[in-house]
Formats: sequence, structure tokens, C-alpha cells
Amino acid sequence: MPTLIVFLPTELPQASSQVEYLVTADGRSVGAHSSAALALLPASGGGEVVAVVPAQALSWHQAQLPRGLLRSGFGAERANPRLRAVLDGLLEDHLLDEPALLHFALSPHTQEGRPVWVAACDRAWLRAWVQALEQHQRPAARITPEFAPEFPPELASEVAGQAALTAAATSPTVQVLGTQAQPMLAFSRPDGARVVLPLTPATVGLASLGRPELHVLAEPAVAELAEHHFKRPVHLQSRPERGLASAQSTWDLAQFDLVSSSRLRSWRRLLALFESGLRATAWRAARWAAIALVAANLVGLNAWAWAQRASLDAKRQAAREVLTGTFPGVKVVIDAPVQMTRELQRLRVAAGAASDGDFELLLSAYGHLALAGASLSTREPVALEYTAGELRVKGLNLTRANLEELGAQARQRSVALRLDGDSLVLSPSTTRVGSP
Repeated sequence: MPTLIVFLPTELPQASSQVEYLVTADGRSVGAHSSAALALLPASGGGEVVAVVPAQALSWHQAQLPRGLLRSGFGAERANPRLRAVLDGLLEDHLLDEPALLHFALSPHTQEGRPVWVAACDRAWLRAWVQALEQHQRPAARITPEFAPEFPPELASEVAGQAALTAAATSPTVQVLGTQAQPMLAFSRPDGARVVLPLTPATVGLASLGRPELHVLAEPAVAELAEHHFKRPVHLQSRPERGLASAQSTWDLAQFDLVSSSRLRSWRRLLALFESGLRATAWRAARWAAIALVAANLVGLNAWAWAQRASLDAKRQAAREVLTGTFPGVKVVIDAPVQMTRELQRLRVAAGAASDGDFELLLSAYGHLALAGASLSTREPVALEYTAGELRVKGLNLTRANLEELGAQARQRSVALRLDGDSLVLSPSTTRVGSP
């Protein structure tokens, strides 16, 4: 997924502030790397913007939280005012500034009953940069630290996919950065917190204490100095590569008063995952498989629809042929079943035979129902009325239960029954007995 990585300066944002940035097309390879004013930062190309907080602006603290304070679940945010108040009390004695002036962020891998890492930085400074990015149409989707504390061994497997943390989880790693004039050394304290100090023999001894198998990374500009101080070959790591590793971290410093609504942030993460699936090279085979599956289903559905349409057309044609073969006088077929019924009615009238809706047949059906049904045998009608193929027997005062009792006998006579007040209405049934 395209990502714009912005390295936040330690100074407050100004109109003329130069900001270092990195553009990556897939989140894993280094693209364009340069510096520009806020107004001239490149677009993220439909991806996300990640702001990287420099190590000098952060301090790290461990805290033991009371149980029941941590939220869980997808999209859960550290925006609980109670949790913030608890952190103020726990860290007050470990901070040089007032807690109200600082912004706190919890480690993404927090567990009940275990100490958690808390990052602290100047609240006004971080808020100013977040607002500056938003004003220039580059809102930060995530805020990550340049260096994060090393994870304990039991959590190392959860972050094994992160390049910056894998090496830290397997062997001690130090990083030399900066310039020839101001070289800096980043290493982990015994408790795991990452610190940045000037590169001197004293800091080299401190970083190497108790670590014979030390993994040294260095920026190209200070690689020679790193080899001189550590007396061993170093591995090159440019600032863009380090920024890319920082952006891949699971840390997000946008918590508490800097957090957006939980629903909005959840949608952003879902959108980022969706866009990653659309563009990432690793998902290319899955994308082709999905396209093939959709295409196969479309072809199958169209073939099934064509077969069903052909079967329906064949049945309609058979009905037309039966109608025209039985009644040669019918020249135009519009609705074969209706026309067939009409022609049969005409034949009955011409032959003097009774049709389904005639008075005699309906009265005969009522007679059979009266003989077979106990509910009718005890009731005498007060009047009979025949109109438009319906026989209305008045004065019976039947109930729904009585009607259900007569239903089976009525179906055998191809008669439909219904109640209308105190009357029982008989009419020809649309479904003949023995018809499919």
C-alpha cells in the first residue's frame, strides 16, 4: 500500500519548516526520500500517512496498571480518561515535567497483570505537528516512534514480521546515526527501553556491557566511526530504511486526546487492509484466484439461467401446440391455459354439460358436505343465493374450526370454501383434484 512517511522535526512547526519525508509504494521498499516544506509534501497516493516521532523527543517508562483498565477487541482505543488519570499518578515521580504537559501512549502489546511500556513526549509539540499535517491535507493515520522498546521474549513471536524488531528480539542491536560532526548511538537499556546518546567511548562501553554478540547497524555517513569504536564490521542501514522499519511497527502514539473516534479509526484500518490486498505483490495470487472464482461463478450462473430459460420456452411451446392441436380454431396464442379453459367452457355450453361454476354442481357439492360434515348436518340454511359462479348459503353461522373440518371434503369436490359473515360461500376451486 502506498505510504507517506514523515519524520517530525524536534522544533515546533513553522510555515518555512523543512520536513524530511519518505515515499514507499508497497510499505516494504524505499522510494523517494527528500525534504520539503509542509505545503509541498507529496501526496500519499491513496495510502496512509505515517508520522515518525524522533527518539530525542520521547522518554520511556514501565508501569504496572491495575486490573480492569485495559480495553480489548478490534479497534479498541486508549482514550479512557480514567486510564489517563491512573498513568498521571503512576508516572508523576518519574517525570521531569508536569504530567498535564505530556502526552502518553501505551504499548500495543499490553496484557493484564504485566508491566506495560508507556511513551511520553511534549503534548503541545506533538499536537502542533498533528494539526499542521491536517491543515496541509496530510492527516496522520498513525504516529510511530523512531525507536521502540524491545519486546520481552514471550511476545517476540507476535512481532516476528517486523524487520526492526526481529533483530532486536534475537540478538542485541545498536545503531549509529547522525553525522560525522554529531554521531549518535541508539541502544537498549537493561530494561529494554531504547535510548539515544552521543557516540563516545563511554557510551560504546555502556552499550557493549554484557553483550559479546552485538549486532551493529550504522548509517553510511558514520559507518567508519562505528567500526572504529566497536572494533568490528558494521551493517549499513540508511535513514530511509530505518524510517521504513519504524513505520512497520505496531506502535501508534495517537492515543487519549489525540485519538480519533473508535469507529473512524477502525474504518481506516479496514480500508488500509483492503487497499493492501488490492495492491500488495504478496496478494497477487489471491487476487487472481478471486477473479477466477468470480468469473467461474458468472459463467456458471449464466449457463444455468440459459438452461432454465430454454426449458421454460420449451414448456410454453408445448402448451401452445396442445392448444392449437386440440382447438384448431385458435390462431393466435396469447395465454395458452386461459384460452384452453375458455375453449373448454364453450364446448360444455355447446354440449349442454354443466361447468364447474354452475348452480347444480355447487348445490350438489353442498349436499355432499352437509351429509359428510357434522357441523353442517346440525344447521339449516335460511336462504340460498347464486351469483357469478358462487353459491352463498346463508344463516349457518360457522366458525373457522368448522371450515377447517369441511376443507378435506371440499377439496375432493374441487370446491373452495370461505366464510362471509353468517354465510358459507362455495366457488369452483382453481386446483383440480389430481392435478400437479
